[in-house]
Amino acid sequence: MSAAAEDAKAIATDAYVFGYPLVLMDVVRENGAPPNRFQHSDPPTPENKQVVRLNLDTLYSQAWLDVRTEPMILRVPAMEPTRYWLMQIMDAWSNTVHDPSSVDPQVKPGTATPPFTYAVTGPGWSGDLPEGVTRLAVPTGTAWLIGRLQFDGAADVDRVRELQRQLELVPLSEWVKDPNAPHGDPGAQPASAADPAAIVAAMDGPTFFERMGEVMALNPPAAADADAMRRFAAIGIIPGGSPKGVPRDVLNAAAGDAKKRIPNYRNPYAEDVNGWTFDPSLGAYGTNYDVRAIVAMKGLGANLARDAIYPTVDAVADDDGVPRRFRIRFAAGQLPPVDAFWSLTAYDAASHFVDNPAGIYAIGHHTPVVPGADGSVELVVQNADPGAGVPQGNWLPIPATGAFSLTLRLYAPKPEAVDGAWQMPKLEQVD
Repeated sequence: MSAAAEDAKAIATDAYVFGYPLVLMDVVRENGAPPNRFQHSDPPTPENKQVVRLNLDTLYSQAWLDVRTEPMILRVPAMEPTRYWLMQIMDAWSNTVHDPSSVDPQVKPGTATPPFTYAVTGPGWSGDLPEGVTRLAVPTGTAWLIGRLQFDGAADVDRVRELQRQLELVPLSEWVKDPNAPHGDPGAQPASAADPAAIVAAMDGPTFFERMGEVMALNPPAAADADAMRRFAAIGIIPGGSPKGVPRDVLNAAAGDAKKRIPNYRNPYAEDVNGWTFDPSLGAYGTNYDVRAIVAMKGLGANLARDAIYPTVDAVADDDGVPRRFRIRFAAGQLPPVDAFWSLTAYDAASHFVDNPAGIYAIGHHTPVVPGADGSVELVVQNADPGAGVPQGNWLPIPATGAFSLTLRLYAPKPEAVDGAWQMPKLEQVD
């Protein structure tokens, strides 16, 4: 490969990493529900294999917003004071730009009583909003709203579904006609059950970069991306454009390099605390394009740390076929510090729930942990039922053999959980 081709390949590789979240988001949108309609999720089960690392704590109500023509009104109904909810709004590049929640509704002064009413506005919009409506401006014409409602198990399904149907999403022009008219959404079905990540992975170089140019024309890069965009423009990668004068094989080679680079990237911002890793900087990426890309590939829709963090540990469940047993011990008063709630979930090597006869996939939320006489809490992490001596809420089943992982979810974590003043205890092997 000539020096010019090598240079073009290097630029295209960086451009692929830069544009991967944008293209992936667009393919997710294309295969989701119609624009400006909610899609309400069902409670997950071990049979759900389409999405990895599912959570049992919240049910999702998501919508793809098109705010190029006019703002969309979002109304969140009144809920029980103890029920956690979060309305995460991401721009087309996967950055979280707004995150009103039960902990912090983020409304205008004087409107702190539910229901809470917001207007999601697109770039350049400068109209007036009705009284009591809080503006949530997004920098791109397309936005992804991921609503999460606390879900407390099978007995809570009907109540959560009722709340989902009360979520309102309506164009501003329709809202102003009669704000008191019912605008609830029973929910729409996605366009397909396709795997967006697999669709993007199957794209060859020219196809990917053409799609990237098309989507950038509708959702331009941020001002902070100017230096990167000047570099990409040298080979024709611009909003509305595609590579010029770069052979197909060079573009394919660049795409191939990027597809290897993204999953192998080692995030320098990730922290390792007693073997548990998490990144407190997730959710808004600035010019950290490699971080943005790997998060999109492995956990698209990651929250800001103030909303949720997910420390994760990897381990192996056996020693040459002999099952291992593990323990996690919290000292008295040292359970995960949160303003909402926490849970601990086990996943198999494929990042799916660990199927087990007891039907236990997570503890700490649906199944509360039980402290000992001294106030400490010991969690038993093993495949075999530990027996009646261990409270039900303190046993988390793992596979008998092979790799597994645990994810601790802290919803509305307190500052000490984010800044490291509180630390998750080690996963300790006991035999």
